[in-house]
Amino acid sequence: MSFKAIGSALMLGVTVAALSACGGESRQPGTAEPQPAAPPKAEEAKKDPITLSVFGLGVKEEEFNDRFRSVLEKKFPHITLNYIPPDKGNSLPELVARGETPDLIRTDVPNLKNNYIDLKIATDLNEFVKSSNYDLTRFHAPFIQEMIDASQTGALYGLPYPPYFPMVLTYNKSLFDQFGVPYPKDGMNWDEVFEIAKKMSRAEGDKTYRGFSANIMSMLRDNPYGYPILDPAADQLFDAEKWKPLFSNFKRFYELPNNKIAATRPAEINDAFNKGNVAMQVNQYSQYAPIPKEIEWDMVAYPVLPQGPKTLTWRGSAYWSVSATSKHKEEAFQVIAAMVSDEVQLSDAKKGMLPTVVNKSIRDAFGQDRPDLKPKNTKALFYYEQWSPYSPKRKAGLANVPTVVQQDSMAQTFHDVASEKVDINTGLRQLDEKLKQELAKEKSK
Repeated sequence: MSFKAIGSALMLGVTVAALSACGGESRQPGTAEPQPAAPPKAEEAKKDPITLSVFGLGVKEEEFNDRFRSVLEKKFPHITLNYIPPDKGNSLPELVARGETPDLIRTDVPNLKNNYIDLKIATDLNEFVKSSNYDLTRFHAPFIQEMIDASQTGALYGLPYPPYFPMVLTYNKSLFDQFGVPYPKDGMNWDEVFEIAKKMSRAEGDKTYRGFSANIMSMLRDNPYGYPILDPAADQLFDAEKWKPLFSNFKRFYELPNNKIAATRPAEINDAFNKGNVAMQVNQYSQYAPIPKEIEWDMVAYPVLPQGPKTLTWRGSAYWSVSATSKHKEEAFQVIAAMVSDEVQLSDAKKGMLPTVVNKSIRDAFGQDRPDLKPKNTKALFYYEQWSPYSPKRKAGLANVPTVVQQDSMAQTFHDVASEKVDINTGLRQLDEKLKQELAKEKSK
């Protein structure tokens, strides 16, 4: 209604009131009955202030603030977020034991059992998904289904947030230039990589150059077939005959002259390539494991087995979860939903974090705010459209071994094999015995 119309209506009201007071007719024939003015809108009820504590295992408070805090404070002005850094004395078990269980907890599949479910603080988010009609299909399906499978009960214990971690092959361009060997390419198979490793493993004067190193734990755990370590339905190692070809494929690289595996697993994973004398490394792509600036590196898609599937091999993301002791579970779920929103994931993608949602426009924004990534072959991260399957989880009702224990045991077994301490058959037999011992511990709890 215009100001003029409002004024006319008010004048009409005054005239009618005056006529009524004098006992005269209040309106002319054919005119509309005057309507009472609409009551003023009631102000939206203010929400009571609350505080939510957040425990971000493995994430520094600076990162949490940079990625989430301003968005959350704007969206939820009534919520105060108290970030608990995972300092010494502040592990999640210690917090739970002190009765200081956080409201929001960063979880992941490898540690879900030992660092969330076993602490009796797990909360199924399915009820909040249903009550708020939240769309889970916006995420890459494996992230949701793997979390549900890991619960062994059908519960959804978290929503996935960036980044996830695809496997890639990283190479030192300077070493390839130095020895006149062509760079690796996207789409190679392991036999082709092996031939390159042979050329790049060499001794020059008093220096030894390794052709190949690897994050063995990731290569085995996140294998292209989705083989599990612990059998999903039996108390034993999953089919040793299927594991043997994978062990053999990787072991041959460490049998090359001048390419002996590092003395320890951390040294092989974290130190070998970063020292500058290793030509190639297969590892997860992760901004949490930066390569030193003095190394001129690039990457290509993760190699495939000659007769194997041509798929993206990956490790899933971390998740934001709610604790069972929280007095504000509904609000905590709303905060999680905001942290995995398209708005936040777009910002994350621009910073070089791979999004957990299927939105292609967000994926296409990957690395836009990272000048250091512009000259890199980032298309290697998306080279394979099809994703490899995640490993099947234990059936409900069966004793289980924490994934982190399974993967560490498998990685140590391979390191012993590559170090020629045991042969493949012996190593896998010992791994089977180790898993059975761990199951016995779980059953005795």
